[in-house]
Amino acid sequence: MRIVVIGGSGHIGTYLVPRLVRAGHEVVTISRGSRTAYTDAPEWGQVRQVAADRERQDREGTFGDTVAGLNPDVVVDLVCFTLESATALVERLRGETGHLLHCGSIWRYGPSDSLPISEDTGTAPAGEYGIQKDRIARMLKQETADGGLVTTSLHPGHIVGPGWHPIGPLGNLDPSVWTTLSAGQPLRIPGIGAELMHHVHADDVAQAFELAVHNRDAAAGQDFNVVAPTALNVRGYARQAAAWFGQTASLESVTWEEFRRDTPAEHAEASWEHLHRSHVCSIGKARTLLGYAPNHQPQDAVLESVRRLIDHDELKVAGPLIV
Repeated sequence: MRIVVIGGSGHIGTYLVPRLVRAGHEVVTISRGSRTAYTDAPEWGQVRQVAADRERQDREGTFGDTVAGLNPDVVVDLVCFTLESATALVERLRGETGHLLHCGSIWRYGPSDSLPISEDTGTAPAGEYGIQKDRIARMLKQETADGGLVTTSLHPGHIVGPGWHPIGPLGNLDPSVWTTLSAGQPLRIPGIGAELMHHVHADDVAQAFELAVHNRDAAAGQDFNVVAPTALNVRGYARQAAAWFGQTASLESVTWEEFRRDTPAEHAEASWEHLHRSHVCSIGKARTLLGYAPNHQPQDAVLESVRRLIDHDELKVAGPLIV
């Protein structure tokens, strides 16, 4: 099949595109620039790469024509963030493309009431990003139910992989957290550290997309959580991370007010956005209908990312990894 991957050089596409090539598909990627994938693979030599500015073309009403003009059997959309953009693409591909797969987010769910969260039990989303992802997923499900375009939405957790910084133990991207833990110094955490985060390795997300492509009938009209087999809470994550450097985490509980006062605003806000949701999502539906079998526990995926950052002098730590 000819598969068009929109946003193919990003976190998921880095792993998905080579998977699709190895499976025998003709793959075309669409991206805004010429950025290369995070990790190299020989399969990229067989990929046609098309440059297109989606935001501009969405404004002009031409992006759907760009995608349809490539005559795809399948479209994988990894970088769609608004209902308007998703609807325009669906309307253009309806009747011409066999399957549209959309990358959503577990932020389609709001703060958790009960755990684990299935595709049918999440609370209403909080924040515009989650609201848009939820609206897109519902629109796609209805599109297929009404007999239109065959669609599937997949909703990853916090995507981890070598080449970029992971969401850390405080639910943010503050690199000083790693310096503190690697030195065995006290780390101030908001609350008691029971809030949860559900990571997933980028290659496991790619696995889920590949399975959905190859199991079109089972995936048609469905939405799937795509996360690691387990999740991490703040204190457990911090303790494991410190141990990677031969240290014992020294955690100091503070109020959110104290945490915000002593933390740069950008990082404090990111911590709140991740931690107040306190997500743990079920992958039972993806296991049953797609055969999804993630290969990475969250701590192993994060360690892989941290190791790569240290090896490439992109993360300063106080001592060497001992694992």
